[in-house]
Amino acid sequence: MFGRNKEAPSAQEVVDGASRTPEAQRAQGKGAPTPKRSVQEAARKRPLVPNDRKAAREQSRAGVRDDRARMRQALDTDDERYLPLRDKGPSRRYIRQFVDARVNIGEFLMIAALVFVILSFFQSLAVQSAVLMAFWVLIVAVIVDCVLLRRKLKRKLTEKFGAPNQGDLWYGVTRALQLRRLRLPKPQVRRGQYPS
Repeated sequence: MFGRNKEAPSAQEVVDGASRTPEAQRAQGKGAPTPKRSVQEAARKRPLVPNDRKAAREQSRAGVRDDRARMRQALDTDDERYLPLRDKGPSRRYIRQFVDARVNIGEFLMIAALVFVILSFFQSLAVQSAVLMAFWVLIVAVIVDCVLLRRKLKRKLTEKFGAPNQGDLWYGVTRALQLRRLRLPKPQVRRGQYPS
C-alpha cells in the first residue's frame, strides 16, 4: 500500500526520460561549464556606430526602401499585414468598404473647385455670381452628405463592432471627401456593393 510501484514504466515515461539512469542523465547535460558573466556581457556588446558606416547606411536605406515597397503594395491590394497603422483593423476595413460602395458628393468638390477657378476668370458679373452661388450650394450639400454619412456609419459600426470612436467616424468622412481613384488603400468594392 505505501511501497513503491512495481509496474514497468510506460512508453511515454521512457521517452520523457523518467526511467533513465543517473549516469545517462549526466551524460546528456550541456557538456560545458556555464560561462562567466563578463564573458556573456562581452559577447552581447555591439558598437553604437558600426565600423563600416557606408555599408550600414546602405543597409538601412535598403530596409526602409523594402518597407515602403511593401506598404505601397499593401495600399494597392489592401493587405492587412503591411498597411499603415491608421488603416489597420476590421472596423477600418468596414468603413473603407462602406464609403467606397456609396456615391459621395464630396468626391466632386475638388473638380467643382477647379471649374470655379476657371470660370472666375470671366468678366461677366452674372456668370461669376451664378458660379459662386452654385459653389456654395455644393459646399452645403457636401456638409449635409458628410453628416448623414457619419450618422449612418455610427449606426452600422455600433451594430457590428460596438461603440465606434471618433477617429473611425472622421476616417470615413475624410475618405468620402477624396476622389475615388486617388483613395489609399485603393477601393476593393464596386459602387453599390455594401459590406455585410
